[in-house]
Amino acid sequence: MNTNHTDELTRRQFMANAAKTYLGVGLAPMLGASVASRAFAQSSGGKDKPAEAVIFLNMSGGMSHIDTFDVKPSKKEIQGPVEAISTKADGIQISQYLPKTAAVMDKICIIRSMTSQNGAHDRGQYVLHRSYAPRATIVHPTLGGWAMKMKGRKNTEIPGFVTVGGGAANASAGFFGVKYAGVPLGRPDEGLKDSVRAGSVSAEDFDRRLKLADALNKDFHRQYKNTEAKAYDELYKEAVRLMRSDDLKAFDINREPNSSKNAYGNNSFGQGCLLARRLVEHGVRFVEVNLGGWDTHYDNFTAVEARCQVLDQAYANLLIELEAKGLLQSTIVALSSEFGRSPNIVAEHNNGRDHHPAAFSSLLAGGGIKGGTVYGETDSKGARVKKDAVTLQDYNATIAHGLGIDTNAVLHSPSGRPFKVGGKDGSPVKRLFS
Repeated sequence: MNTNHTDELTRRQFMANAAKTYLGVGLAPMLGASVASRAFAQSSGGKDKPAEAVIFLNMSGGMSHIDTFDVKPSKKEIQGPVEAISTKADGIQISQYLPKTAAVMDKICIIRSMTSQNGAHDRGQYVLHRSYAPRATIVHPTLGGWAMKMKGRKNTEIPGFVTVGGGAANASAGFFGVKYAGVPLGRPDEGLKDSVRAGSVSAEDFDRRLKLADALNKDFHRQYKNTEAKAYDELYKEAVRLMRSDDLKAFDINREPNSSKNAYGNNSFGQGCLLARRLVEHGVRFVEVNLGGWDTHYDNFTAVEARCQVLDQAYANLLIELEAKGLLQSTIVALSSEFGRSPNIVAEHNNGRDHHPAAFSSLLAGGGIKGGTVYGETDSKGARVKKDAVTLQDYNATIAHGLGIDTNAVLHSPSGRPFKVGGKDGSPVKRLFS
């Protein structure tokens, strides 16, 4: 029996209200943290040791590839004032705005042949996260939702899918249901809000309220006799376990020394990358961190330089720390935007660049990805893909493949429609792996 939207909201509200009234906490940030079944885990299709986790760095707004990872130094009319610099990988140049990233380029694969059909932000972000174009009749699962559905959680004490910034939509599991959804965090320094017992509630009183809430839950189940109600009961019990778990410390970046926090940069994205490293250390399967501000229609070069300063410090340090802790080989670090920016510099917009989905760049590192490499090529202006085109669907399929997910597996929506992790036509680029 399918559940309608009203019933879903009713159950969610019931749980939240019961928790607030009887337990002294709010459980909303913890909903969707249920243990995913491992029944769907598949082989990696030839990859010996699949990655165990993904850190997805979302460059929302349309990051200019020409001013970052696909520089055109011989075309000054295209490149503008941005200079190309050498990197630790022989023969690979990137923007002068990214010197720290240049120093770790031996760990990174640049895909310079990304292409998309979507030049609008919302639609582009939807495809980037879900591999399908938006439809009024269905909400598709995000890549994180697929990871939870197909691989399950590593650490059953804490959520397996977390997003930092970017809004709740990026944490959605779509038609997979709330069981496989992520936990959206607005700020990395707030931890998992409302996940501890209120100071005004003693341990004894907390246990008493738990018994009362359980009694109310039983009555609720007599009213909603379906599988979704049972799933929400599981969520409720899990939230209580989480409140008592020592692994909650993973969400507290204040446990890090100031030197570590400063190394990532004193900004939301930098601290989000620090939190992502901590979460992966504690067994979180999928973490997304958002860095917006790439919509540079106006004053492109000033804006890109400012964004790159934030990105450069956090991204490079993330790769360095993951490697130092022995986690880089088991963690795929993906970095992408929904599209790129135009080669043409719009002088009347104070040297801005417009939307350009035809060609842009994305990055992959860790998880068996061959570092110090470039895949694909654009033309001399960075306007069109010249070699080895990679769609957003291919990109997501490649990440899924790295996790050991069978990218040919077909799952069905409640209405019976078939879907794959890389969309209808997405295929993993297996040549990127060692």
